[in-house]
Parts: sequence; structure tokens; C-alpha cells
Amino acid sequence: MSTSASDTHYLSMDLLRFTTAGSVDDGKSTLIGRLLYDSKAIFEDQLDAIERATEQRGEEHLNLSLLTDGLRAEREQGITIDVAYRYFATPKRKFIIADTPGHIQYTRNMVTGASTANLAIILIDARKGVIEQTCRHSFIASLLRIPHLVVCVNKMDLVDFKQEVFDEIVEKYSEFASRMEIADVKFIPISALHGDNVVDKSERMPWYKGASLLYTLETVYIGSDANHVDPRFPVQTVIRPNSTEHHDFRGFAGRVAGGVFKVGDEVLALPSGFASRIKSLHSSDGDVQEVFSPMSATITLEDEIDISRGDMLVKPHNSPHISQDVEAMICWFSDKKIQPNGKYIVRHTTKEVRAVVKTIRYKVDINTLHKIEANPEIGMNDIGRIHLRTASPLFFDGYRRNRNTGSLILIDESTNATVGAGMILWPDLTETKLPSQFVEMGGL
Repeated sequence: MSTSASDTHYLSMDLLRFTTAGSVDDGKSTLIGRLLYDSKAIFEDQLDAIERATEQRGEEHLNLSLLTDGLRAEREQGITIDVAYRYFATPKRKFIIADTPGHIQYTRNMVTGASTANLAIILIDARKGVIEQTCRHSFIASLLRIPHLVVCVNKMDLVDFKQEVFDEIVEKYSEFASRMEIADVKFIPISALHGDNVVDKSERMPWYKGASLLYTLETVYIGSDANHVDPRFPVQTVIRPNSTEHHDFRGFAGRVAGGVFKVGDEVLALPSGFASRIKSLHSSDGDVQEVFSPMSATITLEDEIDISRGDMLVKPHNSPHISQDVEAMICWFSDKKIQPNGKYIVRHTTKEVRAVVKTIRYKVDINTLHKIEANPEIGMNDIGRIHLRTASPLFFDGYRRNRNTGSLILIDESTNATVGAGMILWPDLTETKLPSQFVEMGGL
């Protein structure tokens, strides 16, 4: 069975991953609950449970936030304390939602939830406007190169659905966003509690001429978000059935991390540097003529080349950077601070290698987003820039060019716990500059 270009295009467009972020009590969980409820994506028993819980609490309106605040501890505290992943679908698209906390101490949770997102929803309380938390979440979205941003001005019912309130917030945020590297920003006035402009257009805000949130999510174009220019195929495993039927079969399995690979293409194996041509391509649907990100596939080559897990197939005239020295912006997950000259395991694509933290260059003050360069210490939920030296070379691109080959995680050797997630900076050192409005604040 072969897969046509139109089929693979559909596969790449079928799923939208998005994350939500905002300050505490901005209504993130209520908004997600409203999306699920109004799009008929919850079961009757779930709805019954929510209705009973709402009645027990003595609340006036159906508490849709309970759909995402699944842990009893969360319900008792009235806050979301973890990344809650939810799945739903409409006839137009499938969705994965990452609901992340608004508290500053859970910055790592937002980084985790946003790391694979195509789109981020930033919630702003219409009564409070653009605040420090809004700026911080937007900075993280920019740092993670999330291509699309939807700013939802929530609780419009509490400001009498006034257009001037919405316009003032749009103007202030637009000035802020213009200095950040986010190409696509949309603004939607909503009331998550009552459902205005969430799934259906609101009759109480006739002055708003744009689309509802769900329609925006269904129609946002994400086909150009992935890197289809630089062919990258990290090898996850070597398949050798050793069966009578497939006696000589030797394939290299993995997920395409960038670009397009076609049968007959010349490829280069890293780190050996040996060249060959693609003999065949196999996917879960059978033989195919081409594969691209984020498809999983098995590649066979015309020549016998020694390739193993952690190696990478690329095109001869389009290679990634190869280096043992890596500059990265890191978000730290562990309660044990990152140690200068500390030794960690780096996991990058399918490769694992030991590494040493040579230098901690600076920490970002998560409240003001200023750089702290004098004796910086990076602890849990902190973000900063470090220089790593790895035991063997990594094959990488800058994170801004390819999120797959430009990201890594750090693992504690003794506990095997993931202690940090990093975005690789290459080759221009100016890539680490914070948005220019923070220069005006005296941060740089």
C-alpha cells in the first residue's frame, strides 16, 4: 500500500496540539471544560459527576473546570497543579490539550506542556488586563518557538462585554508582542463561564467580527510549522527479522525529525560519513515513496553501512551542526540546583551521551525577565543559559530552525530523573537575547 502526497498532507494536518497558560483564576480549566462541553466531547457519566459536584459545592453555574482538575487535591485547593492532557475531536480536526498551571512555581509544567505545542492560548482576565504573568507566559511561548498564539480576553461578562476594555488590552498586548518572535497572534473576547465566543459566536458582543475560539483552532494552518527543508532521520533502532521470509532485511527505524526522504535519495550516515541511497521506505501503512516529519518509518539502504541507535541519516549537502560544545537555554526541573562542572546524561533525539556543564552564563529572572549574570544559580523552575561539553559529538540544528533536532533533556545519572529541558542556540550568540522591551527595563 502506498501513501500519496495528499494522504500524508492530511495526516500532518489532522492533529493540533495546543497549550493553555494564564494567571491563577484566569479561567483556563473552565475554558477547556467549556470547549469539551459545547463541542459534545464529554460522556454522560462525566457530565452527571460534574453536575453532582457542582450541586454539592452550592455553585450557581455548572463547574466545567472539574473536567480538567481531575485530582482530588486540585479540587480541594481550587487550583490546577499539574499538566493535564485532554483529547477531543471535531469533524474537522483532532486535538490534544495541555492545561498548565498559572503559578510561578510551576513554570516547568508550562515548559513541559508547551514543548510540543503548535499553538498556545494565553488567557487574560478582562478586569486585570496585561499583567506580569501574561508577559512571562508569552516570553516562554516565544522561547519555545510556538508558531501560533491566541490571546483570549476572558470574563468579558464581568466588564459588561464592553468593546473598549477589549480594545485597550489588544493595544497593550500588541505593543508587547511586536517585540517578540511570534508571527501569528489572534485576539478573541470570550466568557468561558457562559460560552461566549468559545464554540459559538456571541450575540452579546456583536462588535466582535472575528471567529470563535473553536473555529480558530479548527482552521489554523499548521502545515508549514514543521521543518520540511532540512532532512533529518535519527535512527532509533535497527530491524533485522532474521526470518526465512526476510533473511537479508536490514532496516533503520525512527521518526523523521525534518525534511523529506524519498526512495532513491542519496543519504549520508552520521557520524561515519558513509553515503548510500534509499532502497525502500516502510511505514505502518506499508511501502511508501516518501516520508516527512513527523512520520515514523523504516529506511533500507542500497549499501551495507554500519549504523546504530543514535546515528542520523541526512542529505550530503545539508548536514546539521556537529559539535561537542552546545549552548542552550535550559529550564530546570529538579529541586537540586544545576552544578557548574556537574555531570549529566544528555538525551538528544535518539542519542544519549554524557556531558559536563562547563559554564552557567546567566539566569533569567522569571518575574522581571532580566538577565542575572553575576554568580547565577539555576534551581527548580528557573530558566537560564548554559554551555555543555559532551563526551561525543551531537548532530543538531538551532531550536529556532528545528524544534526536534534543536532540543535536549538532561538526566541525573544517579536517579535517572529528568532534571532539565534545553533549547539549543546555534550559531548566533544573539539568539539568546530577550525581547527588546526588557532592555528598556534595564534587564540587559
